[in-house]
Amino acid sequence: MGKKSNLPIFLLFAVFVIATCGLIYELVAGALASYLLGDSVKQFSFIIGTYLFSMGVGSFLAKYITKNLFDRFIDIELLIGLIGGCSSVILFLLFQQVEHFQFVLYFFVFLTGCLCGMEIPLLMNILKDRIQFRDLVSNVFAFDYIGALIASVLFPILLIPKLGVMGTSLFFGIINILVGVFLSFYLAKRLKNPNWIKAKSIACLGLLSVVFFYSDDLLKYSESQLYGNNIVYKHSTPYQRIVLTESKGEYQLFLNNNLQFNTKDEYRYHEVLVHPAMSMAKDVSNVLVFGGGDGLAVREILKYPGVKQVTLVDLDEGMTRLFQTNELLVNYNKGSLKDPRVKVINQDAFIWAKSAKGKYDVMIIDFPDPSNYSLGKLYSTSFYKSLSPLMTPYTMVAVQTTSPYFAPKSYWCIHETVGSIFPNTIAYHTYVPSFGEWGFCLFSADMTQHFKHIVRRVEKLRYYNYHFSELTDFPADMRADHVEINRLDNQILVRYFDEEWSKI
Repeated sequence: MGKKSNLPIFLLFAVFVIATCGLIYELVAGALASYLLGDSVKQFSFIIGTYLFSMGVGSFLAKYITKNLFDRFIDIELLIGLIGGCSSVILFLLFQQVEHFQFVLYFFVFLTGCLCGMEIPLLMNILKDRIQFRDLVSNVFAFDYIGALIASVLFPILLIPKLGVMGTSLFFGIINILVGVFLSFYLAKRLKNPNWIKAKSIACLGLLSVVFFYSDDLLKYSESQLYGNNIVYKHSTPYQRIVLTESKGEYQLFLNNNLQFNTKDEYRYHEVLVHPAMSMAKDVSNVLVFGGGDGLAVREILKYPGVKQVTLVDLDEGMTRLFQTNELLVNYNKGSLKDPRVKVINQDAFIWAKSAKGKYDVMIIDFPDPSNYSLGKLYSTSFYKSLSPLMTPYTMVAVQTTSPYFAPKSYWCIHETVGSIFPNTIAYHTYVPSFGEWGFCLFSADMTQHFKHIVRRVEKLRYYNYHFSELTDFPADMRADHVEINRLDNQILVRYFDEEWSKI
């Protein structure tokens, strides 16, 4: 009699687990799309849409399950644990091997969502004679939504930084299967084939536990296939996957599978980003850097003896800490982030700029490319307007603006957006072997500022020669006409960027 009264409680707890694990698998798929296919709004939207649609399909199919409901419920629980738990492992391993990877990705999303969608109506069918309908519906959905909330909070704050994408999916797959193991024993008298269900549950638990135990080795193998070089460092922060590789004595930094720099030629990029603004500014005492958590732009800034303070605003504490503590990387940025003149602030630049005080002589804006809306806002008129209170009439600002060759619409969209706020702008570009042609924008608040007037220079730069006018000529294949301005409410830049880079 006691077991009968406790049955609804245990099954409602299973709803909580189903909801938590189901959303985790959806978030894992979204994170994988970001890591492997690029942080595309389209990819994440398609994953969410596919998952919700597949849950509807699963709910529809559940009505055809009319016999041995407890057996089928546990079978589905085990399937979700196996498929959802192993999905990240399989997808990582297949990324370099299959031509139509996106089809495989969405297939796993559909299959997982379909199975999760089947469980809720199946469970309600089991409990319909044990709980009043009103209480049944409210309790099931309450546990379902609570589980989803907990999953969405834990995923970025705890799970990704501690377990990574692969470890997270496997861990929650094990939780799914543990529920199946518990129910196979607790409901043994209600099952048609209890011994078979128990054996399957234990076998699934053993299989997933072994995969989880070797998950680090599997991730190492899959990433070695992906990057093709020796991986010397890897870490997942709440914001991105950081991977450092080595090839022929040179090091490459990847964020979410996107190359950020190669030590072989990063000096070209950072010298051209920093030195035009620093050499033309009226003063360089107080410098502000947005992004640039690797400290390489700060390294170039500190070459000027007139610099008294540098404020670096970068969202990811994991990134700045890495470049403050890793001996290899500190060697490349010359310990710039540990310099007493440098203050590091780990905060969203969009929010920080709106409440910041003080004036800056030079601003260097080195954000990642605008591959999603959270980054696209940092290239919007709203963000550039927030810079005005931080500028003197003579403040010089340099912005990295993606490639004018591979993404001309994106490049000129940024330039026109800046120009709508600060009419005194100039576009320039240079060649970086690891990236190809790369573009920048230089601007100031003073309409009379002359960009070709060199006030100061430092010696022994490896690439930039202070002949700024040589960088301002754009051939026809790096131009684009009729581009829109990127506003916060339209984010046209993200669409330009996704359209252009998806062809590369």
